Amino acid sequence: MVDDAIAYIKANGKDKAFAEINNLKGKFVDRDLYVVVYDLNGNCLARGANPELLGKNLMGSKDPDGKFFIKERMELAKTKGSGWQEYKFTNPLTKKVESKTFYFERYNDLVVGCGAYPLPK
Repeated sequence: MVDDAIAYIKANGKDKAFAEINNLKGKFVDRDLYVVVYDLNGNCLARGANPELLGKNLMGSKDPDGKFFIKERMELAKTKGSGWQEYKFTNPLTKKVESKTFYFERYNDLVVGCGAYPLPK
């Protein structure tokens, strides 16, 4: 999904791509999987879930264990360009805080990512 989102941004520009990423029934949302886009300062530019976070700076966001996961993500994006993270976040399907594995890539001044929750038992 991250590769597809970056390709969509390249092909269609930020405005059209962000509108599609923000579309909760669009091509970048699949069950509990959704794409998010940040600038390098931690501002949420596009998001396939939790639209109330759009336009907000999330650098101070902490998971229930106190991990500053957006700050960590931005630092990794600036230094490594891409990577994986583990943190806890509210699953949009279950509405419960769960462990989440998140993959992201830096594309120019953007950080594009998608996370997955564990499969139900």
